[in-house]
Amino acid sequence: MSDYAVTKVDEIEEISDGRCPWRPVRHQLGITAFGVNAFTGKQVGDRIINEHDEAGEHDLQEELYLVHQGRARFELDGKSVDAPAGTFVYVLPDVKRTAFAEEPGTTLVAVGGRPGTAYEPSGYELWMPLNELYQAGEYEQVVERGREAIEAHEYALPLYNLACAESLAGHKEDAVEHLGRAIESRESLRSLAREDSDFDAVRDEPAFQELVAER
Repeated sequence: MSDYAVTKVDEIEEISDGRCPWRPVRHQLGITAFGVNAFTGKQVGDRIINEHDEAGEHDLQEELYLVHQGRARFELDGKSVDAPAGTFVYVLPDVKRTAFAEEPGTTLVAVGGRPGTAYEPSGYELWMPLNELYQAGEYEQVVERGREAIEAHEYALPLYNLACAESLAGHKEDAVEHLGRAIESRESLRSLAREDSDFDAVRDEPAFQELVAER
């Protein structure tokens, strides 16, 4: 592996969970120390950043946005902020934020992290393109399209979600195997799986019961 990597924003393929598409910069470059993504609004008025905050227990991230090109309009707790190219916008976790393109091709770069906590990649870049299929109940499609990439990277949450889809699709052995790998990577998923109805199909399997047993 090289000690450095070079790429351009438009060389990173966009992915989407059905809302605002983004470019997974962190995943593309193999960064493990912090989260970073890029978002582009192709037309004036396009929403670039999904409206959200980071105040949830499992979020609590500070975020820094840089308007790389074009011009954006941020809405921060309902206040409108004009942000031409070169503008930094820093947002604390409890601030509700979104952004819109004011010029065609407006691109933002977003960097985030949780204060006082070492960054841990979640691998959501692998799961988000599959989420629409999962929500639509197309569990077999989730397995077919996602398994190879998810297995290759071994992120805990995508492995857990893959196990959910496999359980719902009737692939009991695969579901237990991937759940075990997810729990091995992130212990907190053990208790989550214990109550998760997605695993009802494997709940009586001895291997599943062993995985979710109290430690």
